[in-house]
Amino acid sequence: MSRFLFVVPPLVGHINPAVGVTAELASRGHESAWACADPGLVRRLAGEDATVFPCAGPVPGSGDGVRPPDMRGPEALKFLWERFLAPLAEEMAAGVAAAIGEFGPDVVVADQQALAGGLVAERLGLPWATSATTSAEFTDVLSGMPKVAEWLDELLAGLRSRVGDPAGTADPRFSPHLVLAFSTPEFVGPDARTGDQIRYVGPSVADRPAPPGFPWDWLDPARATVLVTLGTANTDVGARFLTECHSAARERADRMQTVIVDPAGVLGSTLGGEDEKGVLIVPSVPQLPLLERVDAVVCHAGHNTVCETLWHGVPLVVAPIRDDQPVVAGQVVAAGAGIRVRFGRVTAPKLGAAIEAVLHEPGYRFAAGRIRAAFRAAGGASAAATHLEQLAIGAPAKETV
Repeated sequence: MSRFLFVVPPLVGHINPAVGVTAELASRGHESAWACADPGLVRRLAGEDATVFPCAGPVPGSGDGVRPPDMRGPEALKFLWERFLAPLAEEMAAGVAAAIGEFGPDVVVADQQALAGGLVAERLGLPWATSATTSAEFTDVLSGMPKVAEWLDELLAGLRSRVGDPAGTADPRFSPHLVLAFSTPEFVGPDARTGDQIRYVGPSVADRPAPPGFPWDWLDPARATVLVTLGTANTDVGARFLTECHSAARERADRMQTVIVDPAGVLGSTLGGEDEKGVLIVPSVPQLPLLERVDAVVCHAGHNTVCETLWHGVPLVVAPIRDDQPVVAGQVVAAGAGIRVRFGRVTAPKLGAAIEAVLHEPGYRFAAGRIRAAFRAAGGASAAATHLEQLAIGAPAKETV
């Protein structure tokens, strides 16, 4: 039996992929624990019995971490690093070290945005793996912004000097031992980053708790079904976009049905009240089982949502907002699996046209099916667990067939 400590940020999209890996490791007789600034969130996603070591750290979207909704591009990237990722690393470091001392892991598995995991493991001489839950870092997104790249390198060097090994050399976003990329080169594209330690394992898709009460009987299997979702972290900016989606859906209610996820209630709710023909508005959905029954997804190009959609072979309309989303949206378009629209400016007619295109033009569904096949062949949580086992026993990481 080996022990694995998963160090994660308090972000749903970064915890969910790791949940599938810990479940697979448990099925093989290994023990896993977590270190996170929000233990309650981990237990909600991984189960109430999960062993979670609490860490200090900022809560996304609160205090100094409240990002202006109209912030985009390099300014948004700088805000993310200065107001969230760097403070998270510094504040988590002591908790990660304490968790290592108490749990005694053989391997630390550090999310790419929980930099304390790699920095502390390097300082303590422990083998560590990177859990890369977005494929954006596997393309050279900063090649056209050399000043931003230089600024980020300096920020990471400062973090190492304060919480890591000042003599260390590893980029805390990319373990020199093992990088688990929850994607595939077929999706990332021909310029996907490679290296002896990088393993493309595809999405880690596993069962997870689903919100109760979804009205499955509302769905008409004879009509095309579209899901509209902006994930869990974009309620502050979604009102205008969801309103345009709502208008596009209502105009096509005679030929398609649309489920709109509206956690902030900006559209009201049709659940439990008088149904609006062809449109269902709910605060949350059981996303994985619902994806088995939809024909298209409109989303913000969040990596988890995109990968779970393509795992089911469903084409997309993507409207990236910020952070890694423009990169992921570009990957969707380059793969031929969807259409990109402008989040801040798209209108209901343009949204409707894009939805109809991915529903009825066969090339999009064919491309989504190609990515689906690549994702499933990569092995997912099972392949990730195998690579972690090999790291734990000191064996070199090998491709999983």
